Amino acid sequence: MNEGHPAENQRAFAVELVISKMLRIGVLVAAAVIITGLVLFLVTGDSGYPGDTFPTNFGDIVTGLLAMKSVAIIQTGLLLLILTPVFRVFVSLFVFWAEKDYRFVLITAVVFVILIASFLLGKAG
Repeated sequence: MNEGHPAENQRAFAVELVISKMLRIGVLVAAAVIITGLVLFLVTGDSGYPGDTFPTNFGDIVTGLLAMKSVAIIQTGLLLLILTPVFRVFVSLFVFWAEKDYRFVLITAVVFVILIASFLLGKAG
């Protein structure tokens, strides 16, 4: 750590605190959405889709969410849960940029691009 720069240590601690709160909020929101969908499914006994079908792309999930279909609500919560740490990487990119730590900007940008590419390529698989 930089013992000679207490102001920088305070700023780094404040940034980490904000990011940790953001992660907690993301997980709690995702859990609330998933629980809402689960309760709706248990109360109605209906997934909102015929047979064993379910939405398989983002557009269908959004359409199902707007129609309050329980499975689409659960899938939305799962997407939020997945996107929470991705959002953390995205925010870290700007934090490192503001701190002028360009080496970590580059590393974080590469990680972010890999994450986005994995989502896009995962659809093809």
